Amino acid sequence: MKSAVYTKAGQVGIEEIKRPSIQEADDVIIRVVRACVCGSDLWSYRNPDIKAGHKNSGHEAIGIVEEVGEAITTVKPGDFIIAPFTHGCGQCDACRAGYDGTCDRHIGTNWSGGVQAEYIRFHFANWALVKIPGQPSDYSEGMLKSLLTLADVMPTGYHAARVANVQKGDKVVVIGDGAVGQCAVIAAKMRGASQIILMSRHEDRQQMALESGATAVVAERGEEGIAKVREILGGGADAALECVGTEAAVEQALGVLHNGGRMGIVGVPHYNNRALGSTFAQNISVAGGAASATTYDKQFLLKAVLDGDINPGRVFTSSYKLKDIDQAYKAMDERKTIKSMIVMD
Repeated sequence: MKSAVYTKAGQVGIEEIKRPSIQEADDVIIRVVRACVCGSDLWSYRNPDIKAGHKNSGHEAIGIVEEVGEAITTVKPGDFIIAPFTHGCGQCDACRAGYDGTCDRHIGTNWSGGVQAEYIRFHFANWALVKIPGQPSDYSEGMLKSLLTLADVMPTGYHAARVANVQKGDKVVVIGDGAVGQCAVIAAKMRGASQIILMSRHEDRQQMALESGATAVVAERGEEGIAKVREILGGGADAALECVGTEAAVEQALGVLHNGGRMGIVGVPHYNNRALGSTFAQNISVAGGAASATTYDKQFLLKAVLDGDINPGRVFTSSYKLKDIDQAYKAMDERKTIKSMIVMD
């Protein structure tokens, strides 16, 4: 089968590899229908130390169940499913509390990888997979895009709003205008925010966020950006959703909050230890981590997509065949597209 691999820093290619097989009783083999490139994949893509042949870090897919291990009771061959980027068990304390993104039982083995491929082995599959009614042919391309976001970016955007405890009437600032930031705007609106400011410098992303529920956009950064946000809100924000993963983004989020505000962090951190003591004088609440994709999908996000209440699939502004995977990465790296979708033959 064909799979994307890193060939060197800034380059992705296609390699013929052995099709995966069942290895454990709770494995499922999935034929991928749609996959995509995540903003977090770009960290590996840009890594100057990446080795040729290293499997792709892709972790988002929808597909068809091909084979199941003997312990699988929740899905069967032929089922159309969402393959979330996390593999929660659904039974541990963390999962039962709605934090399957950081399952207590699957520490260090909870994330997918190598999903930009024709087939994947999904481990710990019994609870984590999410069934979609019908078959791919029953849905429009636009709906398939929205269903694909449920593997990661829409639950991740929602997670930022949830852990920041966004409530009806809140004033919210979203830091980051990529796919996760766009989905965080949708999530803040779902939870009843009265004002939603997206911090963005890109006109196409600003427009998308406004169409999804943002009430204002701030292009400035640093102290100037903080001042502009506070001017628009008439003070600080109740919640800031950090969807980037850099220290500058954290600083921006802390700066826009009023004392006693709440910050939700879902950008994968690419900064060294930042002392929590720095938030003490502001009484800031800080929470975040890997999204509870399966929980949110099963409880309400899949229904919201199927009912047409939300349209997160608009974040896929370009589509590519698997053979064109390098172009899919480059388009995102160069900010020519918000998120690249991979269409399998």
